[in-house]
Amino acid sequence: MKKLLAGALVVLATAVAAPAAFGSNYVVLYKQQAVGADAASTIAKAGGSLVYSYPEIGVVIARSESTSFRANLLKDSRVENASSTDGFAIQLPSDSTDDASSQPGDLPNAPATDADTFSALQWDMRQIHAPEAHAITGGSPAVVVGDIDTGLDPSHPDLASNVDAADSVSCLGGVPDTSPAAWFDQNGHGTHTAGTIAAADNGIGIVGVAPNVSIAAIRAGDAAGFFFPEAVICSFIWAGSHHVDVTNNSYFADPFLFNCRNDPAQRAIWKAEQRAIRYAMNNGVTVVAAAGNESEDLSHPTRDITSPDDTTPVARDVTNACVVIPVEISGVVGVSATGSFLQGTNAGQYPDNLKSFYSSYGVNVIDVAAPGGDSLFGTPPFTGTQGRVLSAWPAADIGNCLASRRRLDPGAPGALWCYQQGTSMASPHVAGVAALIISQYGSSKNPQNGKMRPGQGLALLQQTADPQDCPSTLPPGYATFVGTQSGAPQTCTGGPGHNSWYGNGQADALNAVTR
Repeated sequence: MKKLLAGALVVLATAVAAPAAFGSNYVVLYKQQAVGADAASTIAKAGGSLVYSYPEIGVVIARSESTSFRANLLKDSRVENASSTDGFAIQLPSDSTDDASSQPGDLPNAPATDADTFSALQWDMRQIHAPEAHAITGGSPAVVVGDIDTGLDPSHPDLASNVDAADSVSCLGGVPDTSPAAWFDQNGHGTHTAGTIAAADNGIGIVGVAPNVSIAAIRAGDAAGFFFPEAVICSFIWAGSHHVDVTNNSYFADPFLFNCRNDPAQRAIWKAEQRAIRYAMNNGVTVVAAAGNESEDLSHPTRDITSPDDTTPVARDVTNACVVIPVEISGVVGVSATGSFLQGTNAGQYPDNLKSFYSSYGVNVIDVAAPGGDSLFGTPPFTGTQGRVLSAWPAADIGNCLASRRRLDPGAPGALWCYQQGTSMASPHVAGVAALIISQYGSSKNPQNGKMRPGQGLALLQQTADPQDCPSTLPPGYATFVGTQSGAPQTCTGGPGHNSWYGNGQADALNAVTR
């Protein structure tokens, strides 16, 4: 998801970020998953101030200008670790188990159609059989998908009717802010992912995977697309405490692309985020996450040369002790991206739904694949702009959408739609299918979140995916795209039942709602 940097590699001396001269935020991790009643005074004595407390997971966000703040805190035997979050952000990319139950639930459902203005351009929806699924259900308004992203535009005509304002929030800075201005999208990325999930069946624009479900903005990314640890932690606590059904996560979180739990400073943030994600899952949230755009085998990482990307990148060797968050947290639904080979003169010559050239992968990471777009290796007309995924975009952020990728609908003056590609575009397809699953099979009588347990949703996503074997032939030029960090060639391992590129296969909305 980051640009490949040229130039000499340097050795990593330490992963601990130096606090900024004007003050830094810190993630403070307590040994027990509880926060002492004296946390504010403890932090004050160490030279800082309490910003926000998450007693559910034993984490505090603090702020200090003192260079000795961390050392002072670690003198408290109750504190496991603390780390400044400076240099610990990940920026959005530029375009580049429980047994499953298939018994119908009792949530309100209604079918949907796929006859909006740009429906014919949505090759991605046809690829996962969303239109056929919509004849059965477009999802239930009782199901809430929390899009942990850069916010969303609640005035966009393809989203306005489905926005759940009551459960929307900004978590920038680690402190929940429910004012609509705070969670308004100032980047474009969040509106795009939200549109793929839940764009309404309203005759204009596009139709989302689950056009009848409710969508909540959970803003963790700022206008520049940076996701700081305190915002990510806040987002998952919010999702869990507000009983959101599904979260989509099209980003990477905390210190580096690969977060190494054997590094003292990284471990504090890694463990705090892990606690927050597990808190959400324990409260019934199905967590779906993108694999990333580095063309890397996440199950066998060797190098990270682009982190931290909000300061000066420092190259370092990494091992399996280093993971990408949130996609590599146990129980999270990992998603790789595919393009399309469904039409054109070369149909059948190369594999259908080939893994996108940029998509990362990993046999222990990917559960399912979904359309993320492929501007280079899709068969015409699915190359260039047409090979990308079309979705909603805030008109106020028109500058973040290239002119060649913009689409306007005469039926909605002033509104904007934009073509993008990436695993960021693949993940919301799977979040949408998960929402359809919960809509179809969830029960309001179920005491766990009132709907359906995350393990059940994951099992159904896996069991209903279309199996995809490792390709025996690749298009000319595909092999030139190697890991952006390691330089290693992309290699698919495993069989049609499960492999490193596609997991259990490509998500299938129709199979998912007709088991």
